[in-house]
Amino acid sequence: MTTPATDTSPEPTAERRSWLRDHSELGVCVLLLALGVLVLTDALTMDVDIAQRGPVGPRTVPVVVGAGLLVVAALLAVDVLRGGRGQAETGEDVDLSEPADWRTVLLLTGVFLGAAVLIEPLGFPIAGALLFWGAAFALGSRRPDRDPLIAAVLSFVTYAVFNNLLGVPLPGGPLMGVL
Repeated sequence: MTTPATDTSPEPTAERRSWLRDHSELGVCVLLLALGVLVLTDALTMDVDIAQRGPVGPRTVPVVVGAGLLVVAALLAVDVLRGGRGQAETGEDVDLSEPADWRTVLLLTGVFLGAAVLIEPLGFPIAGALLFWGAAFALGSRRPDRDPLIAAVLSFVTYAVFNNLLGVPLPGGPLMGVL
């Protein structure tokens, strides 16, 4: 008497999951492809002054960056499909067995969101000082005598460089007349 043969082949869904896990870097390719298409679409639909002369205009850099993103996405996809794998983190200052420090991540997120909300009513110098001081605090600095002073100097220097030297207007807030 013979017994029916049992099928020992893995399920198709398990095979698909295994293939996707082995080729997870393709997700980065998809992201780069989407960014490249977005940048190229924005660049090619940009309104440009007809009076512009010369080959280099406001579209040039976005088109080059978008094309570069598409090329990198394609090269990375080819490498992954040929068996290339990303290298695991081997930095001496990174301990992959330790969990993420979510307290620091949440503090930094709160500081950035707070600065984004406060930049319009308070202006960049004050919101930037709060951003720099809050980031230093979230990352572990506990020097109340030094940190706010350094944050204020960094913020005012950044404001002066962008506003006065580079010509990028930043909101001054209540200090607009003073600066």
